[in-house]
Amino acid sequence: MKLWRHRGARAALLILGVMGLLALLAPWLPLADPGAGELSDQLQAPRGLHWFGTDTLGRDLFARTLSGIRSSLFIGLLGALVSLVIGVLVGALAGFSGRLVDSLLMRLVDVLYGIPFICLVIFLLAVLRDHEPVLRAHGITRETVLYTVVGATTWLTMARLVRNEVVRLRGQPFVEAARAQGLTGSRILIRHLLPNALGVIVVALTMTIPSVLLYEAFLSFLGLGIEPPGVSLGLLAAEGVEALGPLHLSWWLIVFPGGALALLLLSFSLLGDGLRDVLDPRDGRFLE
Repeated sequence: MKLWRHRGARAALLILGVMGLLALLAPWLPLADPGAGELSDQLQAPRGLHWFGTDTLGRDLFARTLSGIRSSLFIGLLGALVSLVIGVLVGALAGFSGRLVDSLLMRLVDVLYGIPFICLVIFLLAVLRDHEPVLRAHGITRETVLYTVVGATTWLTMARLVRNEVVRLRGQPFVEAARAQGLTGSRILIRHLLPNALGVIVVALTMTIPSVLLYEAFLSFLGLGIEPPGVSLGLLAAEGVEALGPLHLSWWLIVFPGGALALLLLSFSLLGDGLRDVLDPRDGRFLE
């Protein structure tokens, strides 16, 4: 497998595989309940029974970190999928529909690039937070709102990359052959152009996940993302900062959740670099 020969991608796959598997299986592993704790065990440094120590309520930080990884990955993956759907639709439409539609959509993308999206996301989440009881009554959770809003504001790069690839591919001989066979524009786009642009789409998707993870962590840190009793890496970091004091430096409350988030971000970035090297037909280093 070409991707496995890429050292950075191989390391990323191993790290993501281990972290993802542990987080997924955490509810069935012999671990402490991440939501239960003993006040007598509060702020215990890492030791035998508590590998990552305990928090201010005596809850096991290792179990909570695994729960946070699971929640953050869930939001990151679904947010990236929302970004994928919007970005591919806009990019494919712009790249294949002709100069007028292309110009209009790309100018829209340029305008949106100038908007400070973190401010827009904070505004939207603050507004939706006031209507949270109504949303919950319709089965819409805080996690759903979070990954939908973040995903709907991170599609611009995806759209531009897909548009450029579709523009490059639509002049290829196989597209002319498809037109000669009488295929409609939509069939050419779905059956020929998008499958051939899959490499760019996969790489863009992989690079979008770290952005969504970072958004989630930042928003949860500000109190606009996941809230207790939910757990995420951003929320754990926020709780760790609140627990810091001049008399008791509980370093483990910051180091372990922050380290897990940094490892996820680094792994996805390395995986994206590896996929780009392997799937880019213009780069033959890993295609031999």
